Amino acid sequence: MGMTTSVRGAGPRRRYVAPFAAIGMGLALCLARAAAATLVPAPSLDPVPHDDRSQTAVVAGGCFWGIQAVFQHVTGVTRVVAGYSGGAKDTAAYETVSTGRTGHAESVEITFDPHQVSYGRILQIYFSVAHDPTELNRQGPDVGTQYRSTIFYANDDQKRVARSYVAQLTRTGAYPRPIVTKLDPLVAFYPAEAYHQDYAVRHPIDPYIALYDRPKVDNLKRLFPDLYREVPVTAMAATNSNK
Repeated sequence: MGMTTSVRGAGPRRRYVAPFAAIGMGLALCLARAAAATLVPAPSLDPVPHDDRSQTAVVAGGCFWGIQAVFQHVTGVTRVVAGYSGGAKDTAAYETVSTGRTGHAESVEITFDPHQVSYGRILQIYFSVAHDPTELNRQGPDVGTQYRSTIFYANDDQKRVARSYVAQLTRTGAYPRPIVTKLDPLVAFYPAEAYHQDYAVRHPIDPYIALYDRPKVDNLKRLFPDLYREVPVTAMAATNSNK
């Protein structure tokens, strides 16, 4: 697992960082990537919704703890669930997905009010601060196909916006390296185990969260002040409010 060690078992994934002296330049590089952000322009194609219904977006790009944490702080987002997409229902479990052989990616399902934050703006945040779309089958210290960069589009409109946006960012040279983000149809989304939900909110001093995920939230606040909200919407709170 790169510069971190992942302890897997029946309980939550616990990542701890080795002593600084033993890591040296490797940790410095990971920290630099974690703190980095590339503010990309908003998509030129971002149609206004025809009704007031909530929409959902499913994206993947590394450990779902961090992406969930980012979108929990976005105005207009009403629920963010960590989970798995891309594989079969019977393999949608953390221990199995972690083998990298299920076809699943660690993903998040984002429910949002399109009149407060559009699908295009969701993707702008995804590309700017939630992950690095130029890393193939990895994000920072996490390596494997389960950490790939993927947009799972739910319908033709989402496919059109996502495809146009990737082409726009590629054409304008938004990144120094090629974008490797895949666009796949959303077949199903499977929520992850309860201990993964709201992990960054519940464990703010976890070394992995502090090093790799908190900087993403800080970058959201810095680069998208018009969309940032201080109090995150948690999956638990959203679930209880719908009962």
